[in-house]
Amino acid sequence: MPKPSMTSDPVAPALFRLVLPMIPGTMSIVLFNLADTYFVGQLGALPLAAMSFSFPVVLISGGIAMGLGIGTSARVSHELGAGNRAAAAEIATRAHLLAFTLTVALATVGLLLIDPLFRLMGADAGTLPLIREYMVVWFVGLPFVVLPMIGINVLQSTGNTTIPGMVLTSTVLLNIGLDPVLIFGLGPFPEMGIAGAAWATVIARGSSFVIVFGVVALREHLFTARLGSWREITATWGRILKIGVPAAAANILLPISMGVVTRMVSQFGTDAVAGFGAATRIESFALVFTLALSMIVTPFVGQNMGAGKGERIESGVRITALFSLAWGAMAFVVFLSAAPPIARAFNNEPEVVTVTVQYLRIVALSYGLLGIVNLAAAAFNGLHTPGRAAAVAATRLFMFLIPLAWAGRAIAELPGLFWGVSVGNVGAGIVAYLWITRRVRSMTPRSAAVSRPSSP
Repeated sequence: MPKPSMTSDPVAPALFRLVLPMIPGTMSIVLFNLADTYFVGQLGALPLAAMSFSFPVVLISGGIAMGLGIGTSARVSHELGAGNRAAAAEIATRAHLLAFTLTVALATVGLLLIDPLFRLMGADAGTLPLIREYMVVWFVGLPFVVLPMIGINVLQSTGNTTIPGMVLTSTVLLNIGLDPVLIFGLGPFPEMGIAGAAWATVIARGSSFVIVFGVVALREHLFTARLGSWREITATWGRILKIGVPAAAANILLPISMGVVTRMVSQFGTDAVAGFGAATRIESFALVFTLALSMIVTPFVGQNMGAGKGERIESGVRITALFSLAWGAMAFVVFLSAAPPIARAFNNEPEVVTVTVQYLRIVALSYGLLGIVNLAAAAFNGLHTPGRAAAVAATRLFMFLIPLAWAGRAIAELPGLFWGVSVGNVGAGIVAYLWITRRVRSMTPRSAAVSRPSSP
């Protein structure tokens, strides 16, 4: 089946056809974390708490990767929408070089700051050595984690979501297969404990880079040996980072918010942190559909902006918001009835299970509107207004989530904290939807005149 046209096919069917192949792939991104959480949870509450502390930092690394990918996707999709494939290939090539340079620098800094960073987050003498075991491997393998995201975003910019979905799915199967082998030391492999989970992730994602890069270069012909002059390279980097830095900031605000909430939860003990960590991993799985939607919204908006079709952007924003609300409602029904057995699958200790179930049943009420927050940010990135995308994330964090979580904790301790998170997501989702729809409507009547900036 040919890939759908983002600029000419009916909007709702095109979006549905684009997102369907991405659901297994997006699920695989989440399953990386779920598989690690499940197998590490079999080691006990202390290793599970250590992984919970590491989760926000891992998400920050992922946020940077997604930011660079979004910057690349916005620029590449715009050039493709305007019919400039050669320019798109140059941007894609230089984006890979930029990602490699930045991740090496980030990994170096991260290795030097492991202990002070996690002490600041509330890690104690029991969890810190385990955190160090995991994060050393993660930082060493960081380039292999980030680079596949660049290639995947390039493919999505062309409307090809099938291959990224297939690659990500096969990658998670490899990760799940490696987890028990490396964590528990099966066969000829030594028992690595929590470090084995990190090695499984790095090896699996590294394999995905080889495949995705091959498709980008050999099938889509969006990789070129012509890098250009240093001035041209840095100019392209600047255009990518103009969108990528605010996009990364927006993505990083999510794990920062989780880090702040983890700090609040840590005051209730190690079991509470372990339960919260398991719940947030399960939550990632519940949000897989809206994550897949957000990954296609940026190239959809970018191509239609390049083609001067603002009315399609407005329709796309409305349709994806309805998709998100419907998916959130289904997730809430599932957790309302099945949260206890899901929680026990990760850890059987009663205190940990209780916290996990409380979080899932309370916060799941807000998943539909939390998805709209992410979709609005993705649409702003596609419109080349990344500052607004970052502002959407900052509004959720500073105006809603942190104040309401703090107030909820003061009123009703841990359950109150979770209610604060849920209400914060609802408020942020409403504001985000009003903001993006107002922006799109303001540009639609003159989209053909203003949305075709000259190619760099």
